[in-house]
Amino acid sequence: MKKRTILYITGILLASMTACTKDFEEINTNPNVVEKPTPNFIFSKSQLDGLNNNYFATNILECGGMLQHYATYKEASGAGDKYLSNEVYYSAYFNQAYPTGVNEVEIVIDALKNSPNESNKLNIARIWKAYLYHRITDLYGDVPYFEAAKANSTQIFLPKYDSQEAIYKDLLKELDEAATALDPSKPSFGKADFIYDGDVTKWKKFSYSLMLRLGLRLTKVDPALSKTWVTKAIAGGVILNGADNAIMKYTDGPNDFNRNPVGLDSRRQDFTQGSYGQKNVEGGKLAKTFIDLLQATADPRISVYAGVWQGTVQNTTLAVQKGFPNGLKTAPTPTEQATYSEPNQSTVFKYDAPLVLISNAETNLYLAEAAARGWYTTETDKDLYERGVKASFLNMGIYGAGYTIADATPYLTANPFNAAGSLDQKMNQIHTQIWVALFVDEQEVYANWRRTGYPVLVPVNFPGNVTNGTIPRRFKYPTSEYSVNSANLAEAIKRQGEDTFTTKIWWDK
Repeated sequence: MKKRTILYITGILLASMTACTKDFEEINTNPNVVEKPTPNFIFSKSQLDGLNNNYFATNILECGGMLQHYATYKEASGAGDKYLSNEVYYSAYFNQAYPTGVNEVEIVIDALKNSPNESNKLNIARIWKAYLYHRITDLYGDVPYFEAAKANSTQIFLPKYDSQEAIYKDLLKELDEAATALDPSKPSFGKADFIYDGDVTKWKKFSYSLMLRLGLRLTKVDPALSKTWVTKAIAGGVILNGADNAIMKYTDGPNDFNRNPVGLDSRRQDFTQGSYGQKNVEGGKLAKTFIDLLQATADPRISVYAGVWQGTVQNTTLAVQKGFPNGLKTAPTPTEQATYSEPNQSTVFKYDAPLVLISNAETNLYLAEAAARGWYTTETDKDLYERGVKASFLNMGIYGAGYTIADATPYLTANPFNAAGSLDQKMNQIHTQIWVALFVDEQEVYANWRRTGYPVLVPVNFPGNVTNGTIPRRFKYPTSEYSVNSANLAEAIKRQGEDTFTTKIWWDK
């Protein structure tokens, strides 16, 4: 009897185990986790996260201060303004880029790489990945690239750092291959793409325009390679018309991620509601160098970019604008603070303002450089320079039709291009225009200035600065990398040079 009872119980247990095995997959599926990624959704998220990456810390406090678009009297927030070391600010971009925008676009690529009918989505994602990575490596130099964001796919948790040379050459290869493979007859991201609504023809122009930007980045380190990629980009077809400009679209809510990070991040952390220029949290103002140039050249873009608070309204007329000097420590009174220019909250700091990634103003000015170097002979450097200026004036209309500057003739007549000048003289004019036209994209302005040295800026020499009174050439690595990924970081430092703000990255040498 006892034996029969044991067999009976054993049978019940075996039956239970079979039942458990039968439903094992269903029982062990987490209902709160998406097991199969949705490429459209994740690509949209990568676009939002890739651009909403510590804008205020990276673009205003660091790059914008160093390149004298912005200034502040405060010391703690004057890292770029005064060449000080603040780990919170210089590490912010690195720390957020990988787990958000980069990781998300890698998920999209992994999900699509074996789906031939969705090749357009795959190749647009490759182009977007190149855009994200060029922003990271241009700030830090050698960074994780080939093994980065591979924890899910290949269980690499401590990626090696790659040389910027290897990264750049692969980015250019990726842009070339992806642009070539785009096929208008196949489906794309559609409305999941907030930049071009999935228009593959425009993405191809974006890819070649980014190739033009990166190709020119190599002029100091490898002129021959630079020329190769610049001529390839021009032949491929870059952005020449405003209708093809790469512009990220935003709305004023209902959530913060729908808002333009330029205005949202900056107004939330410094230019706060109700301060009216008198009590900004971080003391931020537009820099004297920037405002003085715009006034000296009677540049009509000043009224789109800047305003001085008079009561509760910003006055945007040219005559009242006043820039704050870089490198100062003495705090002005609240009344005096209000007399200095700040970004216009009805345009560049508006929550639903579009954000330009690459435009025909930039590409035409880069073509002007290519022509000045003799790498592009179809048009003259003078014509291309003037076309770039005109494009920048017209592009002010993205903030509203009333901001369009339709006639650039008075400006170009008063500030003519020196067609008979030396290459250096032409470069000064061309890249001073880049410095003006790309305002708010401080990362690109900072990268372009390091390559060209234009416009010529007078550094500050604030007591206690960490660069011996020179404008920093890169960002330092986050402190966390020294403890988490120390071996790979050590190899990067050995190859690139000491982890300081004055060590030049590969294309800057």
